[in-house]
Amino acid sequence: MTNKVKTLLSESKVARWIALFLISSTMFFAYFFVDVAAPLQKLLETDYKWSPEVFGMLGGSEFFLNIVGFLILSGIILDKMGIRFTMVTAGLTMVIGGGLKYFALTETFTASGLAALLDTFLTSVPASAKLAFVGFAIFGVGVEMAGITVSKTIVKWFRGKEMALAMGLEMAVARLGVFAVFQLSPIFAERGGVPNSVFWGLALLCAGFLTFFIYTFMDSRYDKEVKTDDSAGPSEEFKLSDIWVILTNPGFLAIAGLCVLFYSAIFPFQKFATDMLASKLDVDLKTASQYVSYFPIGAMILTPFIGFFLDKKGYGASMMMYGAILLTISHLIFALVPTESFTVVVALLTIVILGVAFSLVPASMWPSIPKVVEDRYLGSAYGLTFWIQNMGLLGVPILIGWAISASNPGVSDQILAGVEGAKYNYTVPELIFAGFGFFAFILSFYLKYIDRKKGYGLELPNKQ
Repeated sequence: MTNKVKTLLSESKVARWIALFLISSTMFFAYFFVDVAAPLQKLLETDYKWSPEVFGMLGGSEFFLNIVGFLILSGIILDKMGIRFTMVTAGLTMVIGGGLKYFALTETFTASGLAALLDTFLTSVPASAKLAFVGFAIFGVGVEMAGITVSKTIVKWFRGKEMALAMGLEMAVARLGVFAVFQLSPIFAERGGVPNSVFWGLALLCAGFLTFFIYTFMDSRYDKEVKTDDSAGPSEEFKLSDIWVILTNPGFLAIAGLCVLFYSAIFPFQKFATDMLASKLDVDLKTASQYVSYFPIGAMILTPFIGFFLDKKGYGASMMMYGAILLTISHLIFALVPTESFTVVVALLTIVILGVAFSLVPASMWPSIPKVVEDRYLGSAYGLTFWIQNMGLLGVPILIGWAISASNPGVSDQILAGVEGAKYNYTVPELIFAGFGFFAFILSFYLKYIDRKKGYGLELPNKQ
């Protein structure tokens, strides 16, 4: 009798890379929508009367519901209900939230009774912005839920294999979404205003939901082959008290702190970068947006290679330290180089430096979490990390919007009045971003110390 050797789906290289492609595609579409309004700050100010503070509130609103508990709940749902349920829930939530944000910018909403009702309170904030805040907050729950689910999914398929490379490739594909939005959003706006840009972002979100849904069939087959039931959650039941176990883990706290500092100097920067470069280089918004689009290109190219290096050689904690150094340097250049010396070449080189930093830290940080927490805590650990990160991402855009107005008195009124040459100076906001980078650098030293003391193995290769 001939013995047939059956290759499990979990051991198939082709299958696990297809799984990675599906979930990465969704994150590409999600990241496109995250920054779909970022290159359009000036249009929102002139066409919708959104001041820098209001625009900053939009950036922060994405994280509001996550801060009040939804992100921790997402991690618990992931641990209790499993990947497939959480993935579908995340996809639907993103689409619903994106739909509300699109509706807020349409003429239909402007002429509706809902707009009139929203205008009766907080009159300094336009009704369109208030509804956009709600939609973006709902979207934010979905995109962060998707992020922690994708992270746990990659660990599931790639643990002991090419885990850091897989996480690096997923992040690279997501960064491609950032490149695409800064290239395409201004073009969409030229052909239909801000609503047209957001509409195409919403259409891509729907495509992302489909790729998530297709993946769930692969995930179901995987679990059947390894004789696990993902919907039942982990073999050892998760308890709310386990959150305390995670929060008293010094390695986790160091990584989470580094995460919030680093991302607070990256994602809020993307919201304001287009207008910053347009002001400092004296170019139009479309050109400035194209320059900003090159920022994720460096991250997109380098992140997989860094992931491959981490799998083979290690040095994860050191990579985070080097990334923090480059992050600080890039924002200091944006802040301190005089306008007359700040050429297009200087701007692009600084963007490249920032892109390298954006490669080093995330590529080494996310694969490090499974090294410092037990598997049964993993979903909640990712959820807590994103929750702590979201605290910064909620507050920092609002802080930056306030800093722009406070350091540029009267400029907003000049822009609304159509005064030629009126523009914002971004020195103070960039110094704030540089400060986050400096503190991330200090914390990276502490992480290396904790790693040596506790023996997490952050400097060791990921591949077994």
